Amino acid sequence: MKVSTSDPESGYMYRENKPEGFFYLDHRTTDLKYNIITDVHVTAGNVHDSTPYVARLDRQMKRFQFQVEAVALDSGYLTSPICKALHDRKIFGVIAHRRFSPVKGLFPKKKFVYIEEADHYVCPSNQILSYRTTDREGYSHYKSDPEVCKDCPLLVQCTRSKKKQKVITRHVWEKHKEQIRENRLSKSGKMLYKKRSQSIERSFADAKELHGLRYCRMRGLRNVQEQALMTAACQNLKKIANHLAKQG
Repeated sequence: MKVSTSDPESGYMYRENKPEGFFYLDHRTTDLKYNIITDVHVTAGNVHDSTPYVARLDRQMKRFQFQVEAVALDSGYLTSPICKALHDRKIFGVIAHRRFSPVKGLFPKKKFVYIEEADHYVCPSNQILSYRTTDREGYSHYKSDPEVCKDCPLLVQCTRSKKKQKVITRHVWEKHKEQIRENRLSKSGKMLYKKRSQSIERSFADAKELHGLRYCRMRGLRNVQEQALMTAACQNLKKIANHLAKQG
């Protein structure tokens, strides 16, 4: 793991289409109606976006007594624990689709149909992949019968395993993720996600371009958190003033 010699509390970030290096991340929440920033939380750059999300959501609901009805998030938050947490809190979640590139020449996972009642998968050749075990991370493993697969004409499109056996994993909370996908395709879901780009993305852009949050003024997590909070306070004051001015 890479550690900065000048600011050890920062984290080395490497993401596609993003700058590479030592950074801090500003995780923030805005409301839909007025785009007021309701939470700011800074982490090292190597902390995944989804890691602090549920705790920050609960903090806002507890501290401000928010009755959260719906949330719109980008694809980085499409994890089974977050989908399960939204379900448990009866929150309508809309999360962007995460694009996966299947191995070239092999069937994508969507070609294998999950039968919930029987708890097994069915492959494109109508053969069953039976449940075998669940690992410590909460993923159930479903495996085909190699004696059947070895003579299957679709084997080369299914797996490259030397055992001639197809293995599919499914998280125990996968059904909650599937519900989130259905939400995204609904009329309400499309409206909510469209609003997201006009709220949270605009809030980040405003902080970077007009309030100097593109760069840290001081080193250390606590100092960066202070800068992010002060920036958010300034943004909120401007929004409140503009709203009051429109009301006369």
